[in-house]
Amino acid sequence: MKHQITIWVGMLLTSVMFAACFSGKTMSMAGRGGEVVGVGGGRAFNEPAPYGMVKVDRGFLHMGIDKQDSLWGKKMPVKDISVDGFWMDETEVTNSKYKQFVMWVRDSILRTRLADPAYAGDDSYMITEDKNGDAVTPHINWKKPLPRKPNEDEQRAIESLYVTNPVTGEKLLDWRQMNYRYEIYDYTAAALRRNRMNPDERSFNTDRLGEAAEPVMISKDTAYVDDEGRIVRQTIDRPRTGPWDFLNTYIVNVYPDTTCWVNDFKNSDNEMYLRNYFSNPAYNDYPVVGVTWEQANAFCAWRTDYLLKGLGAEARYVQRYRLPTEAEWEYAARGKSGNEFPWENKDMKNGNGCFYANFKPDRGNYTEDGNLITSKVGIYGANSNGLYDMAGNVAEWTSTVYTESGVDAMNDLNPQLSYNAAQEDPYALKKKSVRGGSWKDPESFIRSAWRTWEYQNHPRSYIGFRCVRSLANTTSSNKSKKR
Repeated sequence: MKHQITIWVGMLLTSVMFAACFSGKTMSMAGRGGEVVGVGGGRAFNEPAPYGMVKVDRGFLHMGIDKQDSLWGKKMPVKDISVDGFWMDETEVTNSKYKQFVMWVRDSILRTRLADPAYAGDDSYMITEDKNGDAVTPHINWKKPLPRKPNEDEQRAIESLYVTNPVTGEKLLDWRQMNYRYEIYDYTAAALRRNRMNPDERSFNTDRLGEAAEPVMISKDTAYVDDEGRIVRQTIDRPRTGPWDFLNTYIVNVYPDTTCWVNDFKNSDNEMYLRNYFSNPAYNDYPVVGVTWEQANAFCAWRTDYLLKGLGAEARYVQRYRLPTEAEWEYAARGKSGNEFPWENKDMKNGNGCFYANFKPDRGNYTEDGNLITSKVGIYGANSNGLYDMAGNVAEWTSTVYTESGVDAMNDLNPQLSYNAAQEDPYALKKKSVRGGSWKDPESFIRSAWRTWEYQNHPRSYIGFRCVRSLANTTSSNKSKKR
């Protein structure tokens, strides 16, 4: 009898504990007789896992460095924040994946020239009408294959994309032509009440009526290529005229700067990496480097467009690829237990004496961890979120603008600080946060909370990136995570 009572009490306590998390109604009951029961029907969109990405569930993070070790004794800011769930590349973007982007840009230019009367003049490479015969904005016909046996005019179009080194005679892709044009609609700016066309909608204060004559000034990014082939970027300040004012245009040269291997290191013999790191297939599975923050954003935009064109009606639910915020990056790097490093302890080696990451273990000794420079992605163990190389290998761009105040200036809900610096802005405003440390950095720089920065247009041989994508939807859960 005593045993039965114990079981009954245990069952009661379990039910009470469960109800403590969620004690509300979980299912809608069918109404009758004119009751409002809500709109039914429709299928919920179940987002499939994107290729090469892992899901990081939403949760809580004590963001920043708890152990203050600034050289000048300056206290580093820390803050408790929460982030929503997102998809994240399980590895850094590789040379192979970035080459696909570069080759797409090359082939898009080639198809445009094959349709140009100045070259081949084959208008089948462009689509100018829809299936009903109505005119549409001309765009590339990707279903039209490139010529296998090009004629003289087609060969001239192909050759126009390449240059020959006058000294070595080596034929190379003309990187100066690899420009990618894309557009981003700024939903945040469009949603701000101060940007409403109707003055009555700019404030809820009924004591202050908006003045109809008062113009709404907006900033719009645009770009074009001049007659000399140079990319000209402009930020235009003007009165708002309509919804298209929030569509920003960017043109970015996407070819990585391979000279960073020489420019980053004085008095070092790095010519081999300059010539081979991006071009040699042996490095296909290594992280791409020499990519600026601007180029990383262009890759994310292209990756989004590439995906959406392959989807059907589901495309409207899928969020765009982007760089992670600083908060998202640290949250993902710390793993499910909020560790100082992406792994479960503070040691740099496991029990077998193998390093957990690719970094600089000792003064002048880059090779102790098995690598001299970068390593293949994913050869070190993943953290508890299933993410590889969150410490070392290459440092990674984030979307967040760098400030000394760090998290103090951020919200505690999905923290982000963003600023699209205009061309004429001071160079100091073009700093972006970089996380994770790299193959050239010591142990202290590869901690999950360590912050540093680089200018958005500056390529480095030790900075790469990975993409994230917000979840298409979110679901309720009775589980809470603290990191």
